[in-house]
Amino acid sequence: MQADNDPNQTQETPGTEAEVDITSEAPATETAGLDPWEELEAEAAKWKEVSLRTAAEMDNLRKRTAREREDAIRYANQRLLEDLLPVIDNFEMGMMAASQDTKSMIYIGMDMVRRQLNDFLSGQGVEEIPTTGAFDPNLHDAVAQEESAEGEEGRILKVTRRGFKLRDRLLRPASVVVSKLPTSAE
Repeated sequence: MQADNDPNQTQETPGTEAEVDITSEAPATETAGLDPWEELEAEAAKWKEVSLRTAAEMDNLRKRTAREREDAIRYANQRLLEDLLPVIDNFEMGMMAASQDTKSMIYIGMDMVRRQLNDFLSGQGVEEIPTTGAFDPNLHDAVAQEESAEGEEGRILKVTRRGFKLRDRLLRPASVVVSKLPTSAE
């Protein structure tokens, strides 16, 4: 145990030698041939560039976060509205059945509910997809093709299910029957 207290032995603390070796070596940098003032200017320029890049990244992050938050608020009800569309479809089928007697109280009450639903949907930013004119694969889902007497191809002949958009996003494409050219009998 006396050997531990021997003044001729040098005591080393772990990590001290490594720290000295690292700091005692001259760093190999591109500015090794410059005088100390130029090295400091180069170092300052490097840190200025890092600072500017970091500031730009933070600004981009702030803008992206604000845009994502705005989109989340704008489209928060999208899932609810998508789940509501089949209910509206069934309600419309009931309206068609009740329309045989437009003077009945059932039809009048259902018509009032339909108007309220339409007002609610438009208030939420929901629009019905137009189904007149040419077929657009971005908005319409072709479920069938029928020969057209007019000889035009790609025109919407009838709608099997209405489609809707929430502002600029597609909630559900409109299911349509599209015209095709008549086949020639050979």
